[in-house]
Amino acid sequence: MKYIIVTGGVMSGLGKGITTASVGRNLKNKGYKVTAIKIDPYINIDAGTMSPYQHGEVYVLKDGGEVDLDLGNYERFLDTELTRDHNLTTGKIYQTVIDKERKGEYLGKTVQIIPHITNEIKGRIRRIAAKSGADVCLIEVGGTVGDIESMPFLEAVRQMYREEAPENIAFLHVTLVPIDSQGDQKTKPTQHSVKELRELGLTPHVIVARCKKALTESTRSKIALFCDVPVEAVISAHDSADIYEVPLQLENEGLSNFLLKKLLLESKLEVEDTSWKEMVVRMNNCTGKVNVAIVGKYTHLEDSYISIVESLKHGAIETGCNFDITWFDAEAFDDDSNEVEKLSGFDGILVPGGFGERGTEGKMLAIRYARENNIPYLGLCLGMQLAVIEFARNVAGLEGANSSEFDENTPYPVIDLLPEQEDVVDMGATMRLGDYEATLKEGSLAESIYGESVITERHRHRYEVNPNYVDRIEESGMIFSGKNKNRMEIAEVPSNDFYFASQFHPEFKSRPGRPSPPFKAFMDAMLKKSKDKKDQ
Repeated sequence: MKYIIVTGGVMSGLGKGITTASVGRNLKNKGYKVTAIKIDPYINIDAGTMSPYQHGEVYVLKDGGEVDLDLGNYERFLDTELTRDHNLTTGKIYQTVIDKERKGEYLGKTVQIIPHITNEIKGRIRRIAAKSGADVCLIEVGGTVGDIESMPFLEAVRQMYREEAPENIAFLHVTLVPIDSQGDQKTKPTQHSVKELRELGLTPHVIVARCKKALTESTRSKIALFCDVPVEAVISAHDSADIYEVPLQLENEGLSNFLLKKLLLESKLEVEDTSWKEMVVRMNNCTGKVNVAIVGKYTHLEDSYISIVESLKHGAIETGCNFDITWFDAEAFDDDSNEVEKLSGFDGILVPGGFGERGTEGKMLAIRYARENNIPYLGLCLGMQLAVIEFARNVAGLEGANSSEFDENTPYPVIDLLPEQEDVVDMGATMRLGDYEATLKEGSLAESIYGESVITERHRHRYEVNPNYVDRIEESGMIFSGKNKNRMEIAEVPSNDFYFASQFHPEFKSRPGRPSPPFKAFMDAMLKKSKDKKDQ
């Protein structure tokens, strides 16, 4: 097994995740099977209980793992499916070690960071890598060098380097090269970051320098000299117009060839896979534009909805158009219902998932506006539940209908806990998480979108459409075109041109070059809406 270990210095948010995903994509293009592990030093067991304000989007994997958003980038760039094991946290490691200690597995020894915690980290990395069957395992160590939380993980990978053959591990360090007021690129932050890394016993083989503009040759040479790496191992990761261009940029910088040489590997393919490059060309040649309104409650923090934005991009690339997003805070509609009129000029309205009552009435005003004005509507998870409540209240005559999550005394709990979900043990115990099947109604919009009768999509929710109200709602014109036994998976309003709401999260399975069917269909509907407006 070959390992590429990615660390970061100077500051967080430099793009270690995109760099890791891009390296993996380029190796895949050369015929290698690649897997990826994200190490998050926080003590939480997983990202499931974190607020989007804290850590951005909670990404859900096929096995129900609630993980860091970087694993979403890994899945999209590598076009793969990972599991919860691919996200290591301090909480997971310590919980396992403490459980073993309680069972007496350490035979009375004093349990310490070294060797017990570090052995657990190394063991997990090696098991995950072996189980994947990959040729190369990428390991991103979250945080920055010097963070106290990261120390056990950095020590573990230091030990791995001692234990593995030198040609089996490469260290890649992502750092910052800022520009001063005179326009000069400054290398001191990189030098100090590498110095701190060395103090921990780690020596980088490659330095990926994040910078506004391409590294000058003098800057590159200075970093190579002071950080003791070859000039060709100093990689310029200057700002790109789009993250999907980063793999091409790193390839042009020679990063893949340097890593292959370090790991004693050669390209497995006579002709490399060019599908990613072709996708980027299509993206850059898109013409026209549609305008989409996203009505949510974390709208000032785009990372909260990163998979949705990327899925819209995937749909746009395949549709051949560009798109602009305008973010609307649902609470603004709560405060003044007339504000919803601002949605009139949009080609589509999207209401994403979420938890809690805040902003729900404003979201329902947006959903009603989309339905009554025949604006293409895409609802995701809570966006479906609120669509059902809105329809029940305003069309099916169920005045006061609501979710029992928001109003325990509602006369019509059209959204409710099903009987098997009523006893909550912990935050994740009663949620539907990960892959579930849905059977689609023949002749429905859903069936035409997916082109098949049975689909599998990822879920993250607790409340469901109450089966006791399904007949009443369907008699009024909304149909549930996707079902999993007594669980409603998809809601449509056939009298509208495009009205599609799903209990699942289709954005988690969307990929560049292979967009999620609902997002592609939504983009098609918005493009038609845009053209129809121009023809009027």
